[in-house]
Amino acid sequence: MIPLSVTWDDIGGLVDAHERFLTGARVDADVRSAVLDSWKRCRSVGLEPDRLLVPYAPGLALDDTFLRAAEPVLQRLTGSLSEVGMTIALCDSQGRMVQRLGGDRLLRERLDGVQFAPGFDASEQVVGTNGVGTALAERGPVYVVGREHFADCLQPFACAGTPVRNPLSGHIEAVLDLTCLRDDGDPLMLRLVREAARDIEARLLEQATQRERALLAAYRRAGRDADGWPQQPAGARPGRYGEGAGARLGRIDLAVLREKAEELIAAPHRTLDEVMLSGGRSAMLLRRQVRGAAGETGVVVEARILGGADVGPVGLAGPGTVAGVVPVSKIAPPPPPPPSKKKAAAAGLPGPPTSPPTPMLLLPPPQPSAPQPVTDDRLLLLGDPGVGRLAVLARRRLELLHEAGIRIGTTLDVARTAEELAEVAVPWFADFASVDLPDPVLHGEEPGPLGAATPLRRVAVGSVREEPDLYGVGDQVGYVPSTPQFRSLETGRAVLEPVLAEAGGWLAQDPARLARVLTAGIHSLITVPLRARGTTLGVVSFYRSGHPAPFEEDDLSLAQELAGRAAICIDNARRYTREHNTALALQRSLLPKGRPEQSAVEVAYRYLPAQAGVGGDWFDVIPLSGARVALIVGDVVGHGLHAAATMGRLRTAVHNFCSLDLPPDELLTHLDDLVGRLDRGEGWAVDSSQADSGIVGATCLYAVYDPVSRRCALTRAGHPLPAIVRPDGTVEFVDLPSGQPLGLGGMPFETVELELAEGSQLVLYTDGLIEDRHQDIDAGLERLRTVLACADRSPEETCEAVLDTLLPARPSDDVALLVARTRALGPERVAQWELPSDPAVVSRSRAAVTEQLAAWGLDELSFTVELVASELVTNAIRHATGPVQLRLLRDRALICEVSDGSGTSPRLRRARTEDEGGRGLFLVAQLTERWGTRYTPDGKIIWTELPLP
Repeated sequence: MIPLSVTWDDIGGLVDAHERFLTGARVDADVRSAVLDSWKRCRSVGLEPDRLLVPYAPGLALDDTFLRAAEPVLQRLTGSLSEVGMTIALCDSQGRMVQRLGGDRLLRERLDGVQFAPGFDASEQVVGTNGVGTALAERGPVYVVGREHFADCLQPFACAGTPVRNPLSGHIEAVLDLTCLRDDGDPLMLRLVREAARDIEARLLEQATQRERALLAAYRRAGRDADGWPQQPAGARPGRYGEGAGARLGRIDLAVLREKAEELIAAPHRTLDEVMLSGGRSAMLLRRQVRGAAGETGVVVEARILGGADVGPVGLAGPGTVAGVVPVSKIAPPPPPPPSKKKAAAAGLPGPPTSPPTPMLLLPPPQPSAPQPVTDDRLLLLGDPGVGRLAVLARRRLELLHEAGIRIGTTLDVARTAEELAEVAVPWFADFASVDLPDPVLHGEEPGPLGAATPLRRVAVGSVREEPDLYGVGDQVGYVPSTPQFRSLETGRAVLEPVLAEAGGWLAQDPARLARVLTAGIHSLITVPLRARGTTLGVVSFYRSGHPAPFEEDDLSLAQELAGRAAICIDNARRYTREHNTALALQRSLLPKGRPEQSAVEVAYRYLPAQAGVGGDWFDVIPLSGARVALIVGDVVGHGLHAAATMGRLRTAVHNFCSLDLPPDELLTHLDDLVGRLDRGEGWAVDSSQADSGIVGATCLYAVYDPVSRRCALTRAGHPLPAIVRPDGTVEFVDLPSGQPLGLGGMPFETVELELAEGSQLVLYTDGLIEDRHQDIDAGLERLRTVLACADRSPEETCEAVLDTLLPARPSDDVALLVARTRALGPERVAQWELPSDPAVVSRSRAAVTEQLAAWGLDELSFTVELVASELVTNAIRHATGPVQLRLLRDRALICEVSDGSGTSPRLRRARTEDEGGRGLFLVAQLTERWGTRYTPDGKIIWTELPLP
């Protein structure tokens, strides 16, 4: 041994960590996690560091088989430590000391003084953190030194302990511990005790192998013919080797025989079983006992194959031919079918997923090339009933874990994943299961520390019968510190309460309610924290009621495996929910809020995100000059945050282009060029490693409606066809050239212009409405035509009817729907004059404007409008060419427009003091609310808007 030069527990702040922990302070940074978890368990059971009550039980002993395996190992270890002040303690599976070996007189006296001696209990719930009890609680090797002990009296010592398992069942048979004074402690003690435990386990396995060989020899000595076979059906006869190639059993038949033989060898009250095989054959299985020369007892299962002339029995090749013995594990049959719920519930599925020595399956030897003398041996399986039971349970455990891997995590929904965990566990593993999660996890948020002040929400419940008086789905649960659930959350470890009637901490949660639960038959509990990626997400509780056997220590491993798999799936769903909610919030913030102020159309719209993820569908309604309105619907490739952000960029770009009053085809041309430049990185180096960096492939449909002329101009870039619903209910899809999706470039976009009757509905949508993996686009368009064919329906009613009919229960793509019912600006609200290019006409235009405003009752605007019209007409006559037109529109604002044949746009500038002109447009901008220029095929229009009084 090499003593440490510095006292180990005086390093890193552990000097006062124990005292600070007892006062409730956080000591995570100063104490090892395994030790801190042990301290939390000690505190939860109410241990006091300065006062221990250690029970004593005289006459403790371990199983003779175990002692035979352990004695040589302990003797060798004692001899190697004879010169070192260190003692060896052997304790039973409950932490009670059975033997104490070695150590000098001073060490033994000090250990006797703290009752660390044979007969005394060293479990963690009795004496706190130590090598024996903590190894049992952690179910693995531990090293505890000095102040890491919870109890004050144990702090002068250092100890290393590890459980010793039965290699067949995986059960903890004993705990081996090395203890010395603190100053003599060394972490290498942990290596010594682990090697000694492995040596004991190896000797236990060797004893089991010798026993199986003795039973096989006893069976051979007993002879090949045995009594006990029932009379065979008339006409049936066992086959013989060498009677044809069909004498061999196929892999499927062998797997079925193996499974049934394992079940029969584990069933103490069954003797016969019949198994149906392929080809109309059947096998009769017989179970009988066998005794070895040294008194070993076991069970053999023999098989007799019936129903075919070319079928032989599965048997031994003869005495001495050990090559005929083949371990079952070397046969690779397909996975057996899952057991029925009734059988699984009856089995209880205890025990960890260990691989016990498999009972031996004896197969027929290779088919000889010529007929050989045959034997009549029919041995199929040989072993101990307990080993057979372990084989059955191990197979069912694997089936359960396989089922869990298939059924848990089929969706990215947190609540549904929790329900799947409860459905898998009941009745395969438990009679009742519940899953409790904090509300932040359900909303996709990162959960904080889960303690007494953190309420949980019961998300899922599974039960074999009507639910007992436990909390129901949706109830809020706050666990008190004494409950197993709270201890699981605090320590991050599974907690077993085999007898709930004796679990005072569990009953303290709600004595009246839980007393009724006990009356209903629930008697055993395992709670497991749902931990994934270092975060505790909640807790799952497994209860037993109908099954008489309580949960055992070995059931913890299966419960932890189930919970671990489910926790990863729940965390995946939580992370997806967070990303989905973030993308949805981003997209909703980028979509229109409310309806814009305009009178050209009556609008209704819907946006529905996909269940699988937020996409890039978007829409917009943008008022334009001259009482016109632009209607846009687009779709960005992909889903998630990138698609939502790209959608926002495109929508902003369209707003900017609309402010220029570009025609629809020119606007899409500019948008197509912008998408191409954005995709290329606008001169910056693009990270090609990002799969979603490109935005090429986005689609868009752009329409402009003029309520004065009732004309609508449309163009599209790879988007689905718009639909028009006439006032009489007639539906037609506009024959609009498709155009390439945005970003591809190279091809011009074409515009189609049509006249719409007042009250017509223009329906724009994205492809998620009419196309999915279960429906092609033509069928979707036909269904859309059918649902739209209805007269006198408002846009809101149209949106509801379309979504109710066409939207699937779980849409795979998001959907944007925009419905606009057209209005007309009648002649009574429009006045226009054709003016010659003569300066003398300016005065007449002022008079005409004044007269029209008086007719509309807008006399108070006369001075301003006269001045604006006079300035615009003067500029058109002086600087432009062609005919001049003056137009007034009375809409939500008073619009004054002057058009001419020039393509030159005026611009606003600040005139210098000595300039005689250049102030007219400045006056127009100051007197109006908005002004601008839009171009037409014949020239341009200067427009202004003034608010109505």
